[in-house]
Amino acid sequence: MNDYEFVDGTRLSSVIESLIFTSPEPMPAGKICDIIVQGEENLELEPESIEFFVDKLNQRYEENGLAFGIEFVAGGYAFVTRKRYEPWLSIFQHEDAYRKLSQSAIESLAIVAYRQPITKPEVDQIRGVDSGYILRQLLEKVLIEVAGRLDAPGKPLLYRTTKHFLRHFGISSIDELPRPREIEEILKDDDMAAHRQFLMERQLELGNMFDQPEENGSDNGKRSLTETVKNSGEDD
Repeated sequence: MNDYEFVDGTRLSSVIESLIFTSPEPMPAGKICDIIVQGEENLELEPESIEFFVDKLNQRYEENGLAFGIEFVAGGYAFVTRKRYEPWLSIFQHEDAYRKLSQSAIESLAIVAYRQPITKPEVDQIRGVDSGYILRQLLEKVLIEVAGRLDAPGKPLLYRTTKHFLRHFGISSIDELPRPREIEEILKDDDMAAHRQFLMERQLELGNMFDQPEENGSDNGKRSLTETVKNSGEDD
């Protein structure tokens, strides 16, 4: 497939690149086609062809050693930094991430993600405390949404995760969530201790990047996301 050239010399791949770059949300292939075709009546462009141009752009970024690329996430295309830069970026972002989502919020979000659709009483039962305030916070952050009402006495609201949740965690669908047994410990009793441990691990990772990897340490015995999800009594 050739890279279409517009009258002014602009390449189709560059137009696609600019649309994805300027969109605040992942841009679906269909929307990209609709916008381009509106400005170029003689051009026939199908959503299936967008992947070809994205691959071509990513090849160019890789050949030039650029730190970013385009990925399909949450139903559309978005610019993301490459995985190899995660050790540096995660150190920079980790402290802010902890401020945005508390331990209780992460715990409640994990329950909703793995048991959705789920009601507040069910979340309360798993956590052992009232989760109303936390669920309202997650609704405000657009990480969860109301999915209807359960056909039961009282008609309690059902909650599920949103597209923003998928984008926040860099996945395309709920099916990409790791199984509970695969999740490493991310819920800690002491947020600051967790943060210090995280930074130490990342600094060690950076220091050993060009050496042989060392064996991981043993489980420290603290509460894990796996345990939180399994508290529901659901067999995995």
